[in-house]
Amino acid sequence: MTPFRNRADAGRELAALLADDARNHDAIVLALPRGGVPVGYEIARELQVPMDVVLVRKLGVPGREELAMGAVATSGVYFLDQWMVERLSITREQIDAVIERERNELSRREREYRGNRPPPDVGGMTVICVDDGLATGASMRAAVAAIREGRPARIIVAVPVAAPAIAEAMRNVSDGIVVARLPEHMRAVSSWYLDFSQTTDEEVRDLLARAR
Repeated sequence: MTPFRNRADAGRELAALLADDARNHDAIVLALPRGGVPVGYEIARELQVPMDVVLVRKLGVPGREELAMGAVATSGVYFLDQWMVERLSITREQIDAVIERERNELSRREREYRGNRPPPDVGGMTVICVDDGLATGASMRAAVAAIREGRPARIIVAVPVAAPAIAEAMRNVSDGIVVARLPEHMRAVSSWYLDFSQTTDEEVRDLLARAR
């Protein structure tokens, strides 16, 4: 299995795999900022469907923020890895503090990316939920739960690369999953891209404007 050149390359490859999911359906792409947006933009462009963002933040373990114990969405919906919480003896007070901090950051990003625009109405639609890869799946779980509150007809998770076990877990919480690469030994998502440079807020705003 070869790596993708960049996120745009990954999005175009995914779009070809998603054509049947968008055809004859009222579909919309919702991408997870920041890295999922360049992928989602290419999918939306190829399939000629609208695109917006679904805002989610990782909940980092206190003192080890790079390690995810869950994720939270703008709506307040959150997912916790109970095994991680119990193993590291993380208290409810610590969890609540992390959730509060990340919800504040989500509010900032909501203003940054949407301005005064309301979130899209996904009722009855096929939602293609996109990120640039799945390592733990925590952010995607929170995103799917948040989208589900809008009563879409279907939620399809679409990612360029994922660990097989995480992809299977996503299949259980969504209505389907499309993955371009399923490496048996999944390391970092970044190892599946030749260019995995950070996507900036400015790039997210620009791609959202172009999608509109």
